[in-house]
Amino acid sequence: MIEKLEAVEQKYIELTKKIADPEVIAKQEEWRKLAKEHASLEEIVNCFREYKKATKQIEENNELLKEASGDDEMEELIKSDIESLEEKRKKLEEELKILLLPKDPNDEKNVIVEIRAGTGGEEAALFAGDLFRMYNRYAEKRGWKAEIIDSNPTELGGFKEVVFEINGNGAYSRLKYESGVHRVQRVPTTEAGGRIHTSAATVAVLPEAQEIDIDINPNDLRIDIFRASGHGGQGVNTTDSAVRITHIPTGMVVTCQDERSQLKNKEKAMKVLRARLMEKAQMEQNQKIAQDRRSQVGSGDRSERIRTYNFPQGRITDHRIGLTIHQLTSVLEGELDEIIDALIAEDQAKKLAQLE
Repeated sequence: MIEKLEAVEQKYIELTKKIADPEVIAKQEEWRKLAKEHASLEEIVNCFREYKKATKQIEENNELLKEASGDDEMEELIKSDIESLEEKRKKLEEELKILLLPKDPNDEKNVIVEIRAGTGGEEAALFAGDLFRMYNRYAEKRGWKAEIIDSNPTELGGFKEVVFEINGNGAYSRLKYESGVHRVQRVPTTEAGGRIHTSAATVAVLPEAQEIDIDINPNDLRIDIFRASGHGGQGVNTTDSAVRITHIPTGMVVTCQDERSQLKNKEKAMKVLRARLMEKAQMEQNQKIAQDRRSQVGSGDRSERIRTYNFPQGRITDHRIGLTIHQLTSVLEGELDEIIDALIAEDQAKKLAQLE
């Protein structure tokens, strides 16, 4: 591990020199690429330097301990210092192991989130609306920007389907664990008898794909323009601005009608199409690497039941890691970090176990 870390530090030093070189700075595209790589190594290098500093202090204290032989008070003081330094070094070593784990190349990307009402009729649509608001509030708390791409709202304030993008640094790294079936247990507002119903909604979190990630042949697309319908406002509903794109080879269909501009709707629909095609390619690749798939916390498969929201008991249970917390209201208000942090920790633990 030390050899790997020394190589990373050496690379960081070389990059520090390069990004300060006027010749490199003049080539903005190259400089941005190098600066991004430099920034990605900063955390691990700082941690490694702290680790080396603690190791050196332990060595120096061990030398002092030899010199203090016979002085009980000084020996006790030095031993106490060594003990705290050993504890610090151990924590830094664990951090370094995690920082050395292979990075998901999609982690820093923006995401496209698709929420669809499942079993449960209108109650499922209302729950889909709750999930949409939960992710919007989570995005706000992290300083990310959320924007609807397409939606099919219901009259009671829910959604049969809603597709939206979240733009923010590291959005995929935290939201990728949300893909799957979310189940709700509660008494619907439409239920006069007060009986608890179980409904579900499906969440899919896709990393945003750029044109360089997915090459789409224009000849493979059928683009239809039509008049928007639904809760779009007068301007949206009276112009032929809605766009439906069909990817002929796969049969994928994407619609977008939230914008008044036909061009903006087309751009948003293409974003969704690229993300879905990239997800399809990644799923096919993952099926070939079955062992890697088993090592993940959840498969990312949208058919897997991942979480239950129980309203009568005010609790949320994540079935993948057996985590139950009694903070339903705050989670639905966007306080998702406790659950996401636990999922990340479990994912890292599984990957570390594979390396041992």
